[in-house]
Amino acid sequence: MRLGINLGYWGAGMDGDNLAVAQEADRLGYDVCWAAEAYGSDVPTVLAWVASQTESIDVGSAIMQIPARQPAMTAMTAATLDSLSKGRFRLGLGVSGPQVSEGWYGVKFDKPLARTREYVEIVRKAMSRERLSYEGEHWTLPLPDGPGKPIKLTVHPQREHIPLYIAAIGPKNLEQTGEIADGALLIFPSAEHLEETAVSHLRAGREKAGKTMDGFDVCPTLPLAVGEDVNGLADMFRPYTALYVGGMGSRKQNFYNNLARRMGYEKEAAEIQDKYLSGDKNGAAAAVPHELIDRTTLLGPVERIADRMQAYAAAGVTTLTLAPAGFTLDERLAALRAGTEALERSGLAS
Repeated sequence: MRLGINLGYWGAGMDGDNLAVAQEADRLGYDVCWAAEAYGSDVPTVLAWVASQTESIDVGSAIMQIPARQPAMTAMTAATLDSLSKGRFRLGLGVSGPQVSEGWYGVKFDKPLARTREYVEIVRKAMSRERLSYEGEHWTLPLPDGPGKPIKLTVHPQREHIPLYIAAIGPKNLEQTGEIADGALLIFPSAEHLEETAVSHLRAGREKAGKTMDGFDVCPTLPLAVGEDVNGLADMFRPYTALYVGGMGSRKQNFYNNLARRMGYEKEAAEIQDKYLSGDKNGAAAAVPHELIDRTTLLGPVERIADRMQAYAAAGVTTLTLAPAGFTLDERLAALRAGTEALERSGLAS
């Protein structure tokens, strides 16, 4: 099992720290450094900045938002980043959510599975430097009865195949991801529930495509906090968990709330959402069960984290991405080093 680092969103007052974290992860031998975008910093600019100041660590988008860019532009960006980083770029895609898609980009959040499938097909075709033509429900290239002609990408990516990941939560999206992608970006993964909530659906998609799970990257992100007081560390993540389970989406469409329900926290997920959407964020955080936090984060001393890493590897995880907690740069760097130590103690280092 390999380790990754997730920097999250840029521009949150920790810009210099984030670069230092990426550079330390590079020095420690982490496999990939991911960055995110929502409606603040864009991810390609951040990854270009990080790639220019690191040596060997891969840089990946977790995610580039599908409603933000036409697929041909995504292919151009991926090819450029792969060339500039000398073959270290990984393309992670996702549809985002209805609030961002419709409120920020003005793109209807409809038929996300079909839209994702077409988007991936166009991106792959463009990156292969074929002349680009496509007829689908959501995209037609070139436009009919106009001056457009099939053209091809003029630049060459560093590699013939740039790894493509999809952020997936729901069963149908997970199955499609297994079918059409090289890896899956997961969030709030519980080792105890990973087979039923994610891996079984990914496997079904791989089988549909006539493939196995060999070579497919199961890549969840887990917050990491190191220390002896597990309960105290868990409390650090109550607002984070409440935000996703309670407030990340509408009452009718919250993928993270649905995931918590599938993990067996149906009553608790409903209470968290009710309180969060009514404005009681503190109450929502207090309603998050300790067990839910503990199962979806890495908490405690290095020995305990090593045990949890073994559980994730046994559940099918191939790249474990860490989001180290800490109020200072020194705390985040110490957490990174503890992650490396835990992986070594687990016997899983590759």
